[in-house]
Amino acid sequence: MAAEWEAMLGGDDGSGEIGGPEVVSSLSGRESTCVLNQDEIDSLLGFDEEHDDSNERAGIQAILNSALVSYERLPMLEVVFDRLVRMMSTSLRNFTSDNVEVSLDNILSLRFGDYLNSIPLPAMLAVFKAEEWDNFGLLTIDSSLIYSIVDVLLGGRRGTAAMRIEGRPYTTIERNLVERMVHVVLSDLSAAFDPLSPVTFRFDRLETNPRFATISRPSNAAIVAKLRIDMEDRGGKLELLIPYATLEPVRELLLQMFMGEKFGRDSIWETHLAEEMWFTDVELEAVLDEMTMPLDRVLDLQVGSRIMLNATPHSRVTLTCGDVPMYLGRMGRKGASIAIRIEEQVKSRKATP
Repeated sequence: MAAEWEAMLGGDDGSGEIGGPEVVSSLSGRESTCVLNQDEIDSLLGFDEEHDDSNERAGIQAILNSALVSYERLPMLEVVFDRLVRMMSTSLRNFTSDNVEVSLDNILSLRFGDYLNSIPLPAMLAVFKAEEWDNFGLLTIDSSLIYSIVDVLLGGRRGTAAMRIEGRPYTTIERNLVERMVHVVLSDLSAAFDPLSPVTFRFDRLETNPRFATISRPSNAAIVAKLRIDMEDRGGKLELLIPYATLEPVRELLLQMFMGEKFGRDSIWETHLAEEMWFTDVELEAVLDEMTMPLDRVLDLQVGSRIMLNATPHSRVTLTCGDVPMYLGRMGRKGASIAIRIEEQVKSRKATP
């Protein structure tokens, strides 16, 4: 077989036989098509010079950026976290009897699984439940803050950094002291949400392994607020994670752009609407009488059939707006028009259980 191919490709005359220069040329031409120019590379990566201003991305670039998550902003949630920072500063000062400064580093959105993988260990993870929303959240306390809280609450000297002993599990005393701090933070978090929507955050459990603190699917979206707690030369970081599924019951409230006295209610528009309603045209119907008859009699009605009503010229007429009875009156005449004189307002009947 190899000899046959060599004979086919190695012709001396090269005059149009199979395997002559034509085949070699076609093979070399095929190799040359594998070389892409810059325009073809940009097209494959999804960059188009004509659409640079719109920042359109496609192709391989979209696949590479599929791990990046972009979620809607919740402006009111930033206000809630600002309230939380102010309240925590006061609460932790009373809790530790020390000068405590709380600051909000940043707020970001990411997948829950990515956050668990990024937690620096050792750390404590407090799982809490939002009772009214029937879902969970997560508080992460790093080792620096844990040892600082333990040092402060047990009477450590000021001006000395908290002693850290790595490579050992947290003791019962350390867990209990951190749990007390978590209760203070959750109480402030409930108070921060209270003007927006009353909610109670209840402490559920304390974990040291992120695998046991899974409260959502790894691919689900979550919002993380990173807080910095400083106690003179001691302190650490505290991270608050709330899945978007937990915030879903109050999502519409969190989408508001500003926190007003009534959280977005426009009193000017309400007043204008109330004034315009007084000039709205409403159609009233005068019901002279009503009667009930079997369906077979209704189907037997023909042209010329008579229906005997029980109303008399002196019977009271009911004025209705749609299906709602409004007034009772008597029918008469005013000039050339038929009129009804209202005598009584129909009281609304409360629905009986």
